[in-house]
Amino acid sequence: MTDPGYPSAPTAPPGCPAHAGAVRLGGLEYQQAPSQLYRTLRRDHGPVAPVLLDGDIPAWLVLGYSELTYVTSHDELFARDSRRWNQWENIPPDWPLMPFVGYQPSVLFTEGEDHRRRAGVITQALEGVDQFELSHDCRLIADDLIGRFAGSGQAELMADFVHALPMRAVVQMCGMPTSGEDTRRLVDDLRVSLDAGEGDDPVAAYGRVGERLRQLVKDKRAAPGPDVTSRMLKDPAGLTDEEIVQDLISVIAAAQQPTANWICNTLRLLLTDERFAVNVSGGRLSVGEALNEVLWLDTPTQNFIGRWAARDVRLGGRQIRAGDCLVLGLAAANTDPQIWPEGHVGAENAAHLSFSNGEHRCPYPAPLLADVMARTAVETLLERLPDLVLAADPEELSWRPSIWMRGLDALPVRFTPVMQ
Repeated sequence: MTDPGYPSAPTAPPGCPAHAGAVRLGGLEYQQAPSQLYRTLRRDHGPVAPVLLDGDIPAWLVLGYSELTYVTSHDELFARDSRRWNQWENIPPDWPLMPFVGYQPSVLFTEGEDHRRRAGVITQALEGVDQFELSHDCRLIADDLIGRFAGSGQAELMADFVHALPMRAVVQMCGMPTSGEDTRRLVDDLRVSLDAGEGDDPVAAYGRVGERLRQLVKDKRAAPGPDVTSRMLKDPAGLTDEEIVQDLISVIAAAQQPTANWICNTLRLLLTDERFAVNVSGGRLSVGEALNEVLWLDTPTQNFIGRWAARDVRLGGRQIRAGDCLVLGLAAANTDPQIWPEGHVGAENAAHLSFSNGEHRCPYPAPLLADVMARTAVETLLERLPDLVLAADPEELSWRPSIWMRGLDALPVRFTPVMQ
């Protein structure tokens, strides 16, 4: 039985009795209110639910906190190499999710010692980023962006501020220019490859991102600098240029879109939740508390694809077959009633799964750097525009059409114009 207002469950794919009653991960109602989808799936199927991806490709959505922790802690059972998938014969080359699941020689798909080697290179390169310098750079970027609209008394923050700040910060970290047509195209292509809208070609966009980063690696081979790319090239692990290109794609993609949505969702919370007051500068709770609450309740990466079963195994009462795809339901796990039985999440603790878990979680110190970018962006905006208010009814705000990422289409605001 399905909830009123939600589409009926489709017929299971041929030869897939385990997916009887599976729900398609899509549709406008799910995109705007995914928490309802997660509650419905948990009620009807338990902590591991049968779902259908684009093109009615069967997969499992891991909803339970304990189950997701188990999956991400047992790489020998639930591996990252997507070549294990038992559905490849049904996947067209232009499948919309191909940038997420198509095997690449990237740290995302490596396993065992090879993964530890690749992740170690990223960790060492990111540890070379001075967090105080990053905060200073983000403040300068924020001031520049705010200065472009401060005199008008109004802005659409997603386009004018939210997307641009983390992208400029991360491309600067990697040694690319922070402005110019190349950077603008890179931003657009990353957005499309991660969160494609109608008419977008995510596969082609992903290819263009790779081409741009191959040129960056070539440039840094010739003239290294104090940046993440140069440190990866110098690492004694001796990664090939193509390995570095693929891992840079992972680093930049993980830093830009999720951090932008973290900023967006935090600003939305500050501007719409009475606990923070209408005038955000007088809110009773801190920006840090808002940032952490968003990771629990409105995490930027809702779902992540995924893991592939290395052998037959049972999980959450389900029989998972070798080669089955498991989607990590990060948002659903963060609000699992088994860990928060009264519906209250731990806004003051950091046991959420928003950066995943286990060996393939977001590598240290990437979450700290993302926090620096997001915190600096929000605090600078509120300091510069202390009477910032939402310029629309909260109910009018719409979410981007994605079951994977959680961010607004637009965030219109108004404030007292500030003359430069």
